[in-house]
Amino acid sequence: MSFGSFDQGDEGEAMSDINMTPMIDVMLVLLVIFIITAPLLTGSLKLDLPKVDAPAAQQAPTVLNVGLRKDGQLYLADQTITLAQLTARFAAAAQQSPKTEVHISADAAVPYGDVARVMGAAQNAGLSRIGLITQPPAGNRPGAASAP
Repeated sequence: MSFGSFDQGDEGEAMSDINMTPMIDVMLVLLVIFIITAPLLTGSLKLDLPKVDAPAAQQAPTVLNVGLRKDGQLYLADQTITLAQLTARFAAAAQQSPKTEVHISADAAVPYGDVARVMGAAQNAGLSRIGLITQPPAGNRPGAASAP
């Protein structure tokens, strides 16, 4: 008998142990596949729905795009407008749907007070969904290479 030898005895002897790891791996993969596909199989129902004359549900909320230039000019959907007209338009939009969104695009040089007046007019009209539109810096745009 020598040290460091890989000889473990009689080579003609058959191995009687079964390696369970590959079988368990395959079963887990099949289980994951069934968990993912089972909800997809029952997702659609074949129904004969009744016909009704009703207005279609509104899919997307109404959006009012407001622009402010650094010279103080207001725009609503690329048309010039005064603050009084914009306030009236906000009130009309709030009457139609209180879920109307207001998107404000302001020039970087616009004073904060001008933006706050537009936001206040929207909130006073009953519109609470107000967003400020910005652009990412040139180095942080998606897909742009980052500087080292």
